[in-house]
Amino acid sequence: MVNYLQILCGALVLLLALYYYLTSSFNCWKKLGIAGPRPSIIFGNLQSIALGQSSMSDVIKKMYDEYKNEPVFGIYGGSAPILVVNDLDLVKDVLIKDFPLFASRGLIMFPKVDRLQEHLFHLEPEIWRPLRARLSLVFTAGKLKEMFPLVVKCAEYLEKYLDTVTEKEGPVDCREIAAKYTTDVIGTCAFGIDMNAIVDEDSEFRRMGREMFAPSFKFAVTHTIRQFFPAIYTRLGYLMRSTKEADFFTKVVMDTINYREENNVVRPDFLNMLLELKRNPSQLENIELTDSFLASQAFSFFLAGFETSSSTIGQVLYELALHQDIQDKLRKEIRENLGENAGEGESLTYEQVKELKYLDAVFRETLRKYSIVPIIMRRVSANYTFKGTKITIPKDTRVWIPVYGIHNDPDIYTKPEVFDPERFTNNGISTRHPMSFLAFGYGPRNCIGIGFATFQSKVGLIYILRNHKVEVCEKTTIPFKSQNGSFLLTLKGGVMLKILKVE
Repeated sequence: MVNYLQILCGALVLLLALYYYLTSSFNCWKKLGIAGPRPSIIFGNLQSIALGQSSMSDVIKKMYDEYKNEPVFGIYGGSAPILVVNDLDLVKDVLIKDFPLFASRGLIMFPKVDRLQEHLFHLEPEIWRPLRARLSLVFTAGKLKEMFPLVVKCAEYLEKYLDTVTEKEGPVDCREIAAKYTTDVIGTCAFGIDMNAIVDEDSEFRRMGREMFAPSFKFAVTHTIRQFFPAIYTRLGYLMRSTKEADFFTKVVMDTINYREENNVVRPDFLNMLLELKRNPSQLENIELTDSFLASQAFSFFLAGFETSSSTIGQVLYELALHQDIQDKLRKEIRENLGENAGEGESLTYEQVKELKYLDAVFRETLRKYSIVPIIMRRVSANYTFKGTKITIPKDTRVWIPVYGIHNDPDIYTKPEVFDPERFTNNGISTRHPMSFLAFGYGPRNCIGIGFATFQSKVGLIYILRNHKVEVCEKTTIPFKSQNGSFLLTLKGGVMLKILKVE
């Protein structure tokens, strides 16, 4: 009897110790006088995401709506305190004015498990700064103009492919079609490889991209353990993750770099910059340019370039299918400025795309309403007091900017649920706070490929809409519903629409 009692007491002590370990930080925000929702054990305030019941976008918007009148509010990611900054002036301090203190994204890295993780999005400031300076040279206006004909060529293939799609007359997943196009663009502009994703259903690059974002139980479990139980993931992550993608991209990148080096091949693309870094490692002091490190940079370009742009193109088409008047107005602008036969004997130019003001407004309004990346993440490197407040946070506190909440705040954007490109005319933009539109981030650590992503998406839309139209069908998800368990904002079930030829 005594032995059983001792075992019971021991088990109780262990449970209490575990409970204390998991909840000991839950009084952090209360001590600092910062409001916030009540957390749950293990997952904090992100339980519905971890369990695949909601998307990150829906969770962040719900919390933002509840606490938007507070300059900041506190939540917990697991047991880790996270400060969410609502006030746009404070957002500007974090992203711009006091950026040196918020240069880190605060992401945990697992280089032994995720070999392609050492890229710009994840890297800490001491490595990020010199690498960003070098890679930024790929995305200058001059370099974009050099790559522009390569993008147009992919768009011409896309337009021809759409002619075959219209013959079938059935619903198609426009996001998948856009992903084929963006995969081809990234292939030629980053890797110098013709991937044939548009016409080849078995394209290895498209298959890899599809598998990386395909929702599955294994993916959900792996992501949850990685986010909420990093110590376990560090030790056992290799059992959960396939090395197929890492092996594939590392081989492609290094084989291409070695081939170019041996044959003196020069192209105006991303891989050429990586080759220059390999030849001149002194450009990045104290950084070991391993094969995995070089492959990671190309991998991030591939990942960000095809996924976010294809989702944006898909969501533009979704809204245009719902609003035929806006679609007709945009098509009229495209035809009047470019002509119906641009690209057939007379190629589209970089300057022509810049002149399409209504296309730009439609593009920005889509990014406003459907913020692909719903939050901006930072970590403070010293104790910090927010200007004009008595709010002080300790060193290493994680900070989130609720992009999706800000973009859908009726106090910032009247009737945010309404798709209205006129918000992004000159008059509309000038009346809003500069931090009210954060689709690509802001400040020194914003998206490095803003220009590339913008032109890639706009060129694709031009060649889709010039001679084709999109309409809703019985398979279209109306109203919009985000994919549960997803960090990036995507439409559940895909962007199912009908594509028709127009005269």
